[in-house]
Amino acid sequence: MPSRRELANAIRALSMDAVEAAKSGHPGMPMGMADMAEVLWNDFLKHHPGNPGWVNRDRFVLSNGHGSMLLYSLLHLTGYDFPLDELKRFRQWHSKTAGHPERSEHPAIETTTGPLGQGLANAVGMALAEKVLANRFNRDGFPVVDHMTYVFLGDGCLMEGISHEVCSLAGTFKLGKLVALYDDNNISIDGQVGGWFNDDTQKRFESYGWEVISGVDGHNAEAIKAALVSAAIDPNKPTLICCKTTIGFGAPTKSGKESSHGAPLGKDEIVGARIALNWPHDAFVVPDDIYAAWNGHEKGARFESEWNSLFQRYQNAHPELAAEFLRRMKGELPAEFAAKAMAYALKLQQDGPVVASRKASQMALEAFGPLLPELIGGSADLAHSNLTLWKGSKDVNRGEADGNYVYFGVREFGMSAICNGLALHGGFVPYDATFLVFSDYARNAVRMSALIPAPVVHVYTHDSIGLGEDGPTHQPVEHLASLRYIPNNPVWRPADAVESAMAWKQAIERRNGPSCLIFSRQNLAHQARSEQQVADIARGGYVLIDAANGNPDLILIATGSELGMTVDAAKKLAEEGVAVRVVSMPCTQIFDQQDAAWREQVLPNACRKRVAVEAGVSDFWRKYVGLDGAVIGIDRFGASAPADRLYKEFGFTVDAIIAASKAQFAA
Repeated sequence: MPSRRELANAIRALSMDAVEAAKSGHPGMPMGMADMAEVLWNDFLKHHPGNPGWVNRDRFVLSNGHGSMLLYSLLHLTGYDFPLDELKRFRQWHSKTAGHPERSEHPAIETTTGPLGQGLANAVGMALAEKVLANRFNRDGFPVVDHMTYVFLGDGCLMEGISHEVCSLAGTFKLGKLVALYDDNNISIDGQVGGWFNDDTQKRFESYGWEVISGVDGHNAEAIKAALVSAAIDPNKPTLICCKTTIGFGAPTKSGKESSHGAPLGKDEIVGARIALNWPHDAFVVPDDIYAAWNGHEKGARFESEWNSLFQRYQNAHPELAAEFLRRMKGELPAEFAAKAMAYALKLQQDGPVVASRKASQMALEAFGPLLPELIGGSADLAHSNLTLWKGSKDVNRGEADGNYVYFGVREFGMSAICNGLALHGGFVPYDATFLVFSDYARNAVRMSALIPAPVVHVYTHDSIGLGEDGPTHQPVEHLASLRYIPNNPVWRPADAVESAMAWKQAIERRNGPSCLIFSRQNLAHQARSEQQVADIARGGYVLIDAANGNPDLILIATGSELGMTVDAAKKLAEEGVAVRVVSMPCTQIFDQQDAAWREQVLPNACRKRVAVEAGVSDFWRKYVGLDGAVIGIDRFGASAPADRLYKEFGFTVDAIIAASKAQFAA
């Protein structure tokens, strides 16, 4: 039987060989954390290589994702469908072994990690998901939701500010099934971290309400095992295990140094490491007895079989709960949701409410929330401004079975990354909220939502200079464009209550990535539409008002709070004999995805006289109006004054739209 050190050395060898073959990568961390990984994966982690998506598996997140070869080695050694050839193709085109772990490349990769600290945040979201689902579905004798979330992290993760945001929340939420193993090796790319990272990590995490196990020898399997046993003792405290390790463990001249962090060891160093580790095998060669000792199929099948037996008894005792749990974990929305959501939008069209779109968003939550027990969300300390609370909201921290609202505090970045973890865990449709201007704080987590992808609804209110007196620090100008430029990230800026409801519907139904919903502070006029036009909102851009003969000489394009004044301007132009069309464009990305016929139908090439109106930077709209068209936008920061005065001063008026339109004919 191979020793524990031999099993760990298999990780070290595969990692240094793959990095060397790629001539790129980070061998030091996998070599340093190999002993920790061996103990966790062989003695504690409940997983099944034959079924990576088994719902009650323990979640494992590699927050220090630069050490991706650690995870790839583990997946290969334990028997996942992760062949050796993929390790040999580390960091190459179309390989599953990307430079940092990517969720889309393999179902056993729980999340995409790369930006340090966000994997830790995702893990907090996963642990929160486990706790909320357990409160909802577990019954006496039936712990059908009962798993751990383990996360590996390094010094860089703890230096990033997001670690404070999310670890503070993890302690507040008493996430006792979250265990973080800290690779305390005192090395980052720039060298010994003592010159820039002298935090008392133990006291820091104890102040959050964590259990801290410090001073663990990260190369002593029995010490690691004892720490992991202790981590499960207190059900109300997450645990940080601080493991002292040597980066590049086994490398004769580069161990303990930054030279092993982010570059291949080199052939001579690898030869020396093989001698030091007593690993005489050629590159990418692992002996059969070591493969046999690592193989997790039998144990994993047993884990899953035991859970399946438990769940079968649960189904017999609680059939409705069991059916609801399976539906949610499959990511399937209730069968009636789409029809009822559309019916709600059509009813709004008949009623014609004149409200701020943030209020319309809350109205949509009131309508859709009772249909969606999986809906969970919260706000970064702005619930009463974002209007994210609805009548069915219940604080998850109270431990009630139907808890569905998270008070995130002033933590925009952490909030968004935690919601990514909630979505990735499964069983939820998560949403988060803040002011649009503070999407800057959350931006990298939003980008990761799109990249992973994670189906999160990001809600942003106070969407323009229209928020008024708070001034330019709170008035978003470039934010709409910057969010639209993130791939796979539809940004909806609805113009009234009907478009707001449809935006929520589309965001909830979208399962292959996030959506950003942008809402106003000020009231917005209701727009007349046919039933077909209500349905057409889902296409991102549609004709709201058309020229009498259907052949416009001028096209006006607008979104959000600027649509109402654009419609008023169009009516006056039509009275003067201008054949004008108004296009509402609540979501440019979704419009761009429509077929060419629809795009031509809405924005015919024959009509080049165009004016776009939006209270944001103007250059974005050039793709729709061309160089000869006009854009009424704002290309400077705002000012502190009432909203009406700001709109007038910055040229967002009916008269300004009419003047820009007439200038198109004079050109």
